[in-house]
Amino acid sequence: MSSGGLDTTGKPADPADERTDPAARTPYRDHGSPYFSDDFTGKVVRADADAKAGSAVESIDFADAVSEGEADVQTVVRDSRVYEVIEELDSELVALAPVKRRIREIAALLVIDRLRDQMGLISQRPTLHMSFTGSPGTGKTTVALRMAAILHRLGYIERGHLVSVTRDDLVGQYVGHTAPKTKDIVKRALGGILFIDEAYYLHRVDNERDYGQEAIEILLQEMESERENFVVVMAGYRDRMEEFFQANPGMGSRVAHHIHFPDYDADELMQIARMMVDQQGYELSEDAQDAFRQYIERRLERPRFAHGRSIRNAVERARMRQANRLFESKRRLTKTDLVTIEPEDILQSSVFDDIHEQEPSDDHPREPDPSGGN
Repeated sequence: MSSGGLDTTGKPADPADERTDPAARTPYRDHGSPYFSDDFTGKVVRADADAKAGSAVESIDFADAVSEGEADVQTVVRDSRVYEVIEELDSELVALAPVKRRIREIAALLVIDRLRDQMGLISQRPTLHMSFTGSPGTGKTTVALRMAAILHRLGYIERGHLVSVTRDDLVGQYVGHTAPKTKDIVKRALGGILFIDEAYYLHRVDNERDYGQEAIEILLQEMESERENFVVVMAGYRDRMEEFFQANPGMGSRVAHHIHFPDYDADELMQIARMMVDQQGYELSEDAQDAFRQYIERRLERPRFAHGRSIRNAVERARMRQANRLFESKRRLTKTDLVTIEPEDILQSSVFDDIHEQEPSDDHPREPDPSGGN
């Protein structure tokens, strides 16, 4: 089976095949196949039957929820395990209460809509294309992955995978290049979600020779003609996405759900840090927690801050400094030594440069930190 969802005959592959193929159930970069162009640099994440609840690949039969002229909502909720996906969002993402509430509301709409259809009532498939706005690192991709699981479980998309792309994957560099690239991406996304990060870069009003508008026009056509086969989620900064929709009203009219992801505050970022440290089998000493809090407060004031992503980078750098400290200690190490991150593992960050400049230099001067202060 090819990575694009086609078997060796060129026909659509049976989604059940992925449930027996371990290689098809893991996140990977799809760099082309006999059926797709070879310049794709996006990321494809497929549903995983063996992973946590939010990644399961089975959808349900709504006929089982209707009998004797009555619909049992709880049967749908139980059989689809939709709430397991929502509970995962609660456990994986700190704060974001408005986002989680909207996801619950959309899930409720989808369940009732399917029950109305099963009961013979007028039911038109809801428009599912979405816009996720917010700063980098606020959970937009994670929520898109969980939304793919919900849509698949309730039978709105067949495969439940997510194709994450940027402008470079959609827009060509010469005449006649954009259309096949964009259509190739749509083919990859059929049966799942197409996630377009920083979608506003498709529209460049300052360049008359730019091919982004052609990609937009093709997406508009596919979003309408294939509206029952895939869902488009466009993401980016709020103000830029608003300008994008104003400049492309056809795109804005096809997006039914606009969900904003608020920035994290210092307390929420500290909670994220503790969660990440714990997930990796480490602990922050009491003094290290104070140091990390200082790091967050300083890092918030610096450019290129990416919230959860920057916190993940900071944790990784702290682990590296801890490992270097222990490596050079030349003593026997206890289990506590191996799992504990100390304040010096954090205070070496360049965000504390104003402090270090007042201290005597040591034998191991720090190298410049190219990551923006991580």
